[in-house]
Amino acid sequence: MQIHSSIPEMRAARQRHGRVAFVPTMGNLHAGHIALMTEARAHADCVVASIFVNRLQFGPNDDFDRYPRTFQADCEQLATAGVDLLFAPGEAELYPEAQQYHVDPPEIQHQLDGEFRPGHFRGVATVVLKLFNVVQPQVALFGKKDYQQLMVLRNMTRQLALPIEIVGGETVRAEDGLALSSRNAYLSAAERAEAPRLQRILSGVRTAVLGGERNFARLEREAVSELERHGWKTDYVALRRQSDLQVPRASDAQPLVVLAASRLGAARLIDNVEVDALNGH
Repeated sequence: MQIHSSIPEMRAARQRHGRVAFVPTMGNLHAGHIALMTEARAHADCVVASIFVNRLQFGPNDDFDRYPRTFQADCEQLATAGVDLLFAPGEAELYPEAQQYHVDPPEIQHQLDGEFRPGHFRGVATVVLKLFNVVQPQVALFGKKDYQQLMVLRNMTRQLALPIEIVGGETVRAEDGLALSSRNAYLSAAERAEAPRLQRILSGVRTAVLGGERNFARLEREAVSELERHGWKTDYVALRRQSDLQVPRASDAQPLVVLAASRLGAARLIDNVEVDALNGH
């Protein structure tokens, strides 16, 4: 695996390859990231990953300074997974001057996770567009665990006419159902044992919808109450349309998704479960 930290070096290395599949990350890799690297190989002969902890997507109360940096271990995992090129720039390389031009997503950036992380999706969209311009991939892969991020980036790519296919990778889970996340490291042993409840509750909401329940607001309230009875501090549980994450009507037959963000101790966990009423899953 070749590692490049400068934009000119990365562009030169990329030009030696044809079709490229790209997986952007912030490092501190786990099996969910590696699954995306493996899937990327099915889309292109050359797999490129990036590691960059993007300050623009962290708010003043977020964990930028304590976000785990595990570069050497990350490189070993990427090499084992067969990644061809790694782009690992420093801040001065990607932001040599204050970033004054930004990608400003539509109103959805202020809803759901965006309500609790102001500026987050603006920062994500800006850095991803910048990385796309450096790597120039034909395919880019993002995990479905960050469902709102995936939708924002897919729509950005379409509306800006970028020649890139966006692929959503399925959420990778531990055996007990907990979605793998870098922030799971913040959980104590007792909290780790409690954490799978989030996925079970979201699955229960899906079961209710598939069973014909159409009082979506009540399902959301009941899910929040159940979490809070077990010590969680919940930002939201929301049933939305998969296509645009807008609030569905009770009569909607299109695919839905139930999303949640909730704190357990020091860890803010997010998860989602897709609901396809037409196909019964």
